[in-house]
Order: sequence, then structure tokens, then C-alpha cells
Amino acid sequence: MSDSLLPANPGVIARSGMFLGQCKDALFSVRAFKLLIRLVAAYTILSIPYWLFFASDRYVSNAIVVIQRTDQVSGSPISLAPGIAAVAGAASPSSADQLLLTQYLLSREMLDKLDAAFDLRSHYSGWHHDPISRMLFRNEPAEWFYQYWLSRVDVEYDSYNGVIDIQVQAYDAKTARAIVEFMIREGQAQMNRIGHQLAQSQVDFLTKQVTVTHQRLLDETQALVDFQNHQGLVAPATTAASLNGLIDKLEAQKTEVQTQLDSLPSTLSANQPTVVMLKKNLAAIDQQIAQRRAELASPSSKTLNYTVEEFQRLQMQVGFAQDLYKTALSALEQGRMDAARTLKMVSVLQPATRPDYPVEPKRLYSAFVTLLVGLAMMGVLKLIESIILDHVD
Repeated sequence: MSDSLLPANPGVIARSGMFLGQCKDALFSVRAFKLLIRLVAAYTILSIPYWLFFASDRYVSNAIVVIQRTDQVSGSPISLAPGIAAVAGAASPSSADQLLLTQYLLSREMLDKLDAAFDLRSHYSGWHHDPISRMLFRNEPAEWFYQYWLSRVDVEYDSYNGVIDIQVQAYDAKTARAIVEFMIREGQAQMNRIGHQLAQSQVDFLTKQVTVTHQRLLDETQALVDFQNHQGLVAPATTAASLNGLIDKLEAQKTEVQTQLDSLPSTLSANQPTVVMLKKNLAAIDQQIAQRRAELASPSSKTLNYTVEEFQRLQMQVGFAQDLYKTALSALEQGRMDAARTLKMVSVLQPATRPDYPVEPKRLYSAFVTLLVGLAMMGVLKLIESIILDHVD
């Protein structure tokens, strides 16, 4: 091949090819942006009539409730608002119950009960409602149905005022009101079930403690009786006191005999009958005193003082077991009373309303917002398109 047929500057051709490729890409991008702008415009034009004329009416019923506990009735009649109490450092005593009720009202279990009572699947998937706001199919999976239900119910807990605001949307006013009333009843029943279960578990525990302490009292009492039978003494302390009294009497007799012996004339012979008799009496008294003291205390055997100590220890254990049993009985009775009166009542500050006018959807507001969003998106797309064309030029 002749060299004259080869391009004079291969780099120029390469740059030209790259430029043409960029132009094609830009042209494709411009077309894509124009298509997007048309789609946004079509969506905006179609959405506005939908919001104004075709969107199905939805009625909103709402109620305001608060949980009160019967065991708080005896409290102070003057109380701060929960919000003020929170600022002051005191927590609302029922905030946990309020939050628990809020979560239960939004739970799958509540939805299942509502569906069983009102056939919500049929209500929200009725063919005479617009296909955008309604549930598409009656037999949708439970997860999809639950997500749809969350878009039609709103339960908010106002931590400042301590109240719960319940709002439900339905396609007719009667159903909306019935759903809210059903949720309030079931919420109260569920809170009472939880409270009763907790109270019953406490009562069961206290009943078990009463049984244990009663058996302990019986065992300690039986041990004390067995000890009395084994020793043959009903009251060792009384017996010890009697022995001490006897020893005191013997000591008094000994003193008297010793006095008589010392009062005899010194001229008397030691074999004189009176002297011999007094000395024998004195020796007998000493022997009696020694025997009685040996019965009370002795280092070589378990004497009466040991018996008294053991008896007192057993008596103390019986008394302690009696105190435990009394305390357990008292706690059990108090627990039963608390379980009987610990009820949670959902007080309705505002009953479920029966709406006269469908406030949902907000037609003018939604149409206006759709128009603004559509215009904003088209403006952004046109701006990006202009930037791309300026770079190509």
C-alpha cells in the first residue's frame, strides 16, 4: 500500500471519533431527559384530576384515651402534669403503661382481631374504591396487609399530657368509629390481662412461700416437742429456776446451822452429841448443795444449763419460724388484695367520633403539592439538560 493513502495525522481522527461519540452520548442523554420531563409532566397532569375527582373518600375517626390504675386512686389528689413532672425530675407513673398500650394497638395481634370482627380485608380491598388508595387484593400476604393497615391507622402517645391519640381511616364513617371503639375495648382488656398475669405470678410466689414457712414452723415445733420428750422436761428454765431457789434455801440452812455451831461454847467437847449432830447436818447440807449445783452445771456432762440453752435455741427457732409464717401470710393477703384491685382502666377523654365529612384525602392540598413537586422536578431536569448541552457545545 502506498504511503500517500495513510492518514497524515492519526491523532486528529482519534479525537474526532471521540468527539462524535460524546455528541451521540449527549444527544442520547438529552433525549432521555426530555423523556423524563414528559413522564413527570404526564404524572403531574394525571395526578391532579385523581386527587380532585377520583380519589376515594376516607373518613377519619379519632379518640383520646388515658390509662388509669385503680391502685392509684388512694394517691395524692394533687398531681403535676406529666410534662411538668418530667421537667421537675419525676416520671409519669403510667408512662410505661401508655407506651405498652400504644404498641399493642399497632400490633399484628390487634389487626388480626379487627379483621376477624370487621373483615377489614374486604373493606379495604373493595372494587368500588379507587385502585390507588385501596388494597389491591383481598388475599394479600399478612405482611403486606399489615403495612397497608399502618398507613390507615395512627396511634400517638403525647408524653407531655400523658394521653394517647387514636386515629383510624376507613371508607365509611360507621366502620371508622366501630374500629376505634373496638381498639379501645381490646386495649383495656389486654392491659388488664397483663396486670392480672403479673399479679397472679406474685400471688403464686407468695403462696409457695407461705407453704414453705408453714412447713418450717411445723418442723421447728416438732423438734422442740421431741427435745422436751427426750429430756422429760416441759420447761427446763423453770426447773433450773427451782433448783436455784432450792440451792438458795440450802445455803440459808447452812448459814443457820453454821451459826448454831459457832454459837456453842468453845468448852464443849467435839464428841458432844449436839456438836456432832450440827456437824452432820452441815455436811449433809453441803452435800445437797454440791449435788444441786452439779445438776445445774458441770464440765463433764450435759447438765441442766445445757438443756436450758438448747431449749431456748429451739424456742428461738420456733419464734423465728412463727414470725416468718406471719409475715408470709400478711404478704399473701396483701398480694391478693392488690391483685384484686390492680385494674387498668382506659379512660376515654374523647369518645370515638363519627365523622360527617371525609377529611382524607386532602384533595386541594395534595393536588397543589403534586403540582409543585412536578414543576420542581421538571425544572431540575431542564437545568441538568441545559448544563449537558452547554458542555457539548
